[in-house]
Amino acid sequence: MLKYVIRGGNPLHGEINISGAKNAAVAIIPAALLVDGVCRLENIPQISDVTLILRILDELGASVRVINRNTVEIDSSKVRRTCVSHELSRQFRASYYFIGALLGRFGSGQVSMPGGCNLGARPIDLHIKGFEALGAEVEVKNGYVLAKAPEDGLTGTYIYMDQSSVGATMNVMLASVFAKGTTIIENAAKEPHVVDLANFINAMGGNVMGAGTDIIKIKGVKSLVGGTYSIIPDQIEAGTYMAAVAAAGGCVRIKNIIPKHMDCITAKLLEMGVSVVEDGDDLIVSRTGPLKHTNIKTLPYPGFPTDMQSQVAVCLCLADGVSMVTEGIWENRFRYCDELKRMGAKIQVDGKVAVFEGVSKLTGAPVRAWDLRAGAAMVVAGLAAEGVTEVDHTHHVERGYEDLVTKLRNVGADIQLVEEPDDVVCHDNVG
Repeated sequence: MLKYVIRGGNPLHGEINISGAKNAAVAIIPAALLVDGVCRLENIPQISDVTLILRILDELGASVRVINRNTVEIDSSKVRRTCVSHELSRQFRASYYFIGALLGRFGSGQVSMPGGCNLGARPIDLHIKGFEALGAEVEVKNGYVLAKAPEDGLTGTYIYMDQSSVGATMNVMLASVFAKGTTIIENAAKEPHVVDLANFINAMGGNVMGAGTDIIKIKGVKSLVGGTYSIIPDQIEAGTYMAAVAAAGGCVRIKNIIPKHMDCITAKLLEMGVSVVEDGDDLIVSRTGPLKHTNIKTLPYPGFPTDMQSQVAVCLCLADGVSMVTEGIWENRFRYCDELKRMGAKIQVDGKVAVFEGVSKLTGAPVRAWDLRAGAAMVVAGLAAEGVTEVDHTHHVERGYEDLVTKLRNVGADIQLVEEPDDVVCHDNVG
């Protein structure tokens, strides 16, 4: 059992370089199965989800060559297996992208029902609806999703997404790359990682138009030929460090970002009295005065991202006045609030709405990372709090943040990743 031990109260100063986007990488790496040749991927984040995906590719028969810590070459020409092992796929949500990639390339795919963070009901109905619209037969049996194309292959069609689902949009894109004719996805998700997947497919020889808008068109091609592609910077990682500066104070240059992707987060921090200055591909974030209250509602991009809700909520705990957060995506996103209460926060949760009454300080306490982003929020809270905060279940955080401890220590944070005995039990009954 590993935990973060944080001695808070130190303002942050220096520079943090942002890694490749988790949410893009976990779709683009499976998409390498579609490529008939060597695919070189750069700016891959070193996180546990990526490690699992590369293990799956290796098990399927792909050749995975690690060039350096953030670059791999993948050759899928010898892949013959189309069944992803239950042991690997159940460990993270994004394993479902292998269904679309295997179905699109080989005409069949078998993947265990995906795991990942418990944020509430996250059915894959829209994924299945999209696959079936393309002509595939799909069934869920013995814990697996089995998808099979007809003998003459998948056929492009019109697909309307009942919800703006990132996962379903990207999975249908993967499945339809080689489909006959044109596939049209209406009410498509517009997130930056959707655009990044489309750009990757096009860079390899595909034909995807309209990514970043409500309507995406995919014209089927015969093959993808390989090449080199660099994954975009991680919007949520950058936002998390911005929230850390807002909560703990100081001044940090956030490097290697796409400023446009950060607008939805920057706008709220500006409302709270945080200074955010754009400088090329960097943002200079500083906070010296008190935080101001504000209201937040999470929405699909370009709205405020649900993956940033908990980190910015830590700032609201310390802001003057009363703030309100409305969660518009997932029903279980407020589990972290009980942990913040252990640190002295005043929060009332009613369904998908949480009310934060600002307090003068947070105090260190043993807390739990309930999921990836909640764990990041606990780290942010620990940086801002007086005293020592211990965050357990750090494996959730390691799923999405490369070198978190090192990056924070480089800007003055007192944080360590330490091992504790397995027989230590830390308030598992909380929440």
